[in-house]
Amino acid sequence: MTLTGYPRADGRKGIRNTVVVAYLVECAHFVASKVVAGFPDDDVQLIGFPGCFPNEYAARMMERLCTHPNVGAVLFVSLGCESFDKVRASNAVAASGRPVKTLVIQKAGGTMSTVEAGRDWVRGALAEIGTQSRVPMDLSELIVGTVCGGSDGTSGISGNPAAGRAFDLLVGAGAACIFEETGELIGCEEIMAERAVTPELGQALRAAVQKAERYYATLGYGSFAAGNAAGGLSTIEEKSLGAYVKSGESPISGLIKPGDIPRAAGFT
Repeated sequence: MTLTGYPRADGRKGIRNTVVVAYLVECAHFVASKVVAGFPDDDVQLIGFPGCFPNEYAARMMERLCTHPNVGAVLFVSLGCESFDKVRASNAVAASGRPVKTLVIQKAGGTMSTVEAGRDWVRGALAEIGTQSRVPMDLSELIVGTVCGGSDGTSGISGNPAAGRAFDLLVGAGAACIFEETGELIGCEEIMAERAVTPELGQALRAAVQKAERYYATLGYGSFAAGNAAGGLSTIEEKSLGAYVKSGESPISGLIKPGDIPRAAGFT
């Protein structure tokens, strides 16, 4: 199977060419959302960091999201007085070869002026990246991840096994596949560890699930929700097994954290 994708400067390819509008503090959320609202039929997406404090994790995640292969251009929306390092974020995107712009509400004349300026820039960015040509893309160049679904009494015997089978086919074709949501794997740590390519990785998988279990114990509640019970599930272990089958049967070759990029093909 031959796909096509948008080539990026780092050698990766994207199957989309999204314009991201990112707010850098909650105070800029409204303005950024109004910019995005002007493009209901275009691939313009909103992301953001709500805090008003410096945060290395948030900065790294913002850089990784805005230089994701599926992103073609980025508009940062800043209030102006927040502690997020907007210069660092903008420089990271610019270095990746993508169009980037930072609008500061306190310098642009307020809410409506910034919304208007933002929409003008997004229109130009859509026109610019719309001229980019796709190039051939092999299955081995894909990085595919699962996301949380709506667990009920049928998902673990229908849609989730189908997702797992798709993962096995993709891994067999040389792609990188990422299975996530450690909190819905409580009770599955031993069978996951048995699939690890090394004993050390197996122990790291056990530790990750145990950390999630401690987290839920501290909160006083877990991933099992009222809707799960209404759908026919009885325990978190039952839910975990239904979620686990999304992972397929391929050997587990790595363990990563949010913002990390898989180092090689295979199942992570």
